[in-house]
Amino acid sequence: MKVLAINCSPKMDKGITALILNPFLEGMREAGADVELVHAKKLDIGACLGRLECFVQGACIQKDDMQTLLPKLQDADVWVFATPVYWGGVTGGMKNLIDRMTPFGNPVFGIRDGQSYHGLREDVKRGKVVLVSTCGFWELENFDSMIDYMKAFSRQSEREFAGALLRPHSMPFAGMLKMGKPVGDVLEAAKKAGRELVQDGQIAAETLSTIGRAVMPLEAFVAVANQKWQEAIDAGRLPSA
Repeated sequence: MKVLAINCSPKMDKGITALILNPFLEGMREAGADVELVHAKKLDIGACLGRLECFVQGACIQKDDMQTLLPKLQDADVWVFATPVYWGGVTGGMKNLIDRMTPFGNPVFGIRDGQSYHGLREDVKRGKVVLVSTCGFWELENFDSMIDYMKAFSRQSEREFAGALLRPHSMPFAGMLKMGKPVGDVLEAAKKAGRELVQDGQIAAETLSTIGRAVMPLEAFVAVANQKWQEAIDAGRLPSA
């Protein structure tokens, strides 16, 4: 199984998103998958120009790092997209990258489940899509619009949406992890999710639930987060996790 993971956090391996992504990929490797990790921030990818020559030619007129990335995406069985939540959605880098995947599309319209759609070109492999995401807010509901978007993206890509590893109130979680608080089961669950996807073809609901479990009550989260931000504002710096 070939896996291409794209970390779309601008903080790359230093971000909280990587705390969930990295053990997930480690679990996939342990189960025998061939995993490659790419950081979107390191790629030179221009914005889609909307000219749609790629629909006819199968290639974009822009010459940038998408020329290297598209063949990797085309050959991968599993696409893993990792991103923090930005205003209820994905990062700009991730959206830009997905927009530039239009060369995979077939310009011919079809009808599927009573709806019009563009399928993929015949030479593009079908497979699975997994989302890994973190959010500063406490509630899991803050991921809802992103999940809807990724499901729509998966349908258009003719791929199975294989699940989402979601970590809410991520900053307090990262802080608790540094202090040795009993939250290590979240990372173990992320690794387990990777093994399950490779070995079973799916991730157990219980495993995903552990990754997204509450690590503190809502009221405590608000109090701690506000204290951290006020201390940071007073000191003229960003709050630490």
